[in-house]
Amino acid sequence: MLSACSTDCVLLQGIVFLDIFPILRDPVAFETLITHFVYHLTSTTIPGSPNKKIDVVVGLDARGFLLGPIIAMRLGAAFVPVRKKGKLPGECAKASYEKEYGTDSFEMQADAIQPGQNVIVVDDLIATGGSATAAGQLVKKLGGNVLEYLFIIELTFLKAKEKLDAPLYSIIQSD
Repeated sequence: MLSACSTDCVLLQGIVFLDIFPILRDPVAFETLITHFVYHLTSTTIPGSPNKKIDVVVGLDARGFLLGPIIAMRLGAAFVPVRKKGKLPGECAKASYEKEYGTDSFEMQADAIQPGQNVIVVDDLIATGGSATAAGQLVKKLGGNVLEYLFIIELTFLKAKEKLDAPLYSIIQSD
């Protein structure tokens, strides 16, 4: 079971990092994680969406790249990466955001999402919500509709949920 897998915690200059890599080393735990997300999406998110489907799964740099393509494949959706500035080829849309320890920028290829497409955003952890908010802004710039934000872990004391423009789903909530 996923709850039986441990995650490692590292404290660096007042910032807590949770390590999801132990889950990825356990094929049963990783399959359980992906199946949990897909079940949530197919039983809750998709039935509540306007056209009853998810067109695009957006994964945030870099751990969202580990989850997003698998979820997208299982849903029959496209996968679109959101990367740090300067890492994607071609024309890109850009959004800046505040992190716990500074300012950063995300980019998405300008033709990655078509107007009206339904999108979910996925990453491993949400803390302040800055990177997720930036991803949502990029989706909107390209005309997409964010249905939901998905995370393995949510640091609830930072109240990121209040900053997002769509519902947030997390498997683990931590204070």
